[in-house]
Amino acid sequence: MAKQRICVDMDEVLADAIARFQEWYGRDFQLEFTLEALRGKHPHEIVAPEHQPALRAYPNAPGFFRDLPLMPDSQRVMKELAGRYELFIASAAMEFANSFLDKYEWLQKHFPFIPWRNYVFCGDKSILNADYLIDDNAYNFDNFRGEGILFDAPHNALETRYRRAHNWQEVGEMLL
Repeated sequence: MAKQRICVDMDEVLADAIARFQEWYGRDFQLEFTLEALRGKHPHEIVAPEHQPALRAYPNAPGFFRDLPLMPDSQRVMKELAGRYELFIASAAMEFANSFLDKYEWLQKHFPFIPWRNYVFCGDKSILNADYLIDDNAYNFDNFRGEGILFDAPHNALETRYRRAHNWQEVGEMLL
């Protein structure tokens, strides 16, 4: 019997990209923003208008995705899931051309038990053929044929249409 298939997004699901936005914003403008300020918004929406172009450009900069912090418990739960499911990493990396090598190397370092053949760098996640998609952007579920599980992030705090996992421990409770 074939295993069920799970596709897992990277940014704000496995990797903490918000931490990088906070780090670089502090470096460039000597200012901070909080997760509370991000509720229902993206980083560029909460800063001064003159700082917005810089924040929009960060993900396009070489190295932005290189060494992002891991989301807590993601490695442990993903390893457990790998024993029961066929796992794929599904990242909409096409939007940020400089992200490919960073993301590939990051996955090799932190999730070596997921083979490179199971990395899907795409633009439109509706192409994915899986039973579950764990993602922080609800629009990726619009044409997805399986079940979307919304991974909690400040920008999706107001989204109520999908089952939500607040952390990796909850993902494990749902799927293990």
